[in-house]
Amino acid sequence: MVGLAKAGLPNLSVQQLDYLVAVHEAPTWADAAAAVGVTPSALSQGLAELERRLGVALFTRHGRRRVPTEAAEVVLAHAYAVLARTQDLARWAEQRRAGAAGGVRVGMIDAAATIHCAAGLAVFRAERPEVDLHLQVSPSGELLRDLVAARLDVVVCVAPAVLPEGLTATPLLDEDLAVYAPEAGPPRAWGPWVTYPIGSQTRELVLDALRRAGRSVTVVAESHQPEVLAQMVALGIGWSVLPVVQVERFGVVLRRVGDESFVRRNLLVAHRADGPADPTVDALVAAIQARVN
Repeated sequence: MVGLAKAGLPNLSVQQLDYLVAVHEAPTWADAAAAVGVTPSALSQGLAELERRLGVALFTRHGRRRVPTEAAEVVLAHAYAVLARTQDLARWAEQRRAGAAGGVRVGMIDAAATIHCAAGLAVFRAERPEVDLHLQVSPSGELLRDLVAARLDVVVCVAPAVLPEGLTATPLLDEDLAVYAPEAGPPRAWGPWVTYPIGSQTRELVLDALRRAGRSVTVVAESHQPEVLAQMVALGIGWSVLPVVQVERFGVVLRRVGDESFVRRNLLVAHRADGPADPTVDALVAAIQARVN
């Protein structure tokens, strides 16, 4: 192994890469500086030094605004990967120093947290009370972004069309979704539709299935929460395609159209592919897989 100078590698710092990510995520330069705990001037100097060491312009001026260049997108992807691995290493080192079990940050969609994985979570909590278990319930896209950024250790979500780079996943279960209509609505008129917001993995599955079935798609209301969508159907606002296992628990009276599943969504367990091994995370995943409902 040779040193940075001999290998011709730029001497970049994790702090500089953190500055770049902060500028990308924050609405203003001042907000980015506050997020990393420095002044706007120090932030500018750090990014200027990053540009100097790379020999590549990362920002251009548009009036008073600094706009990222195309090259900045490439560096940003590298920055996210480096910061994720650095956070993994820092957490591992902290647990090693403390000699403790540490914590697990798990993200799940609502159906996974309250139904499919509830038994596994309960058993894990009972068997490992010393572990600090933090559960985040969010839409699949948000969970995957947080996993890439090392804000989560493992997620259970709807399988995306393409798994983000740096992640690996294993299938967990296939979930049936059915068409639901208001009790008093016209029996032959499919729609209009209440469904998940744009960007939702489930929305794309549902709309694609409707189009393949030759149904017109007019969306009149949106929500990330299936219980809210079920209530909208009950109120007569529209039809929806929802997970059967959740609708059965909501306590609302809906008319199910057809006995068969209209479409299925695949749930998976995802984690970062190149992080250090974590036996606690592995134990949580094993508990979930053994008791999936």
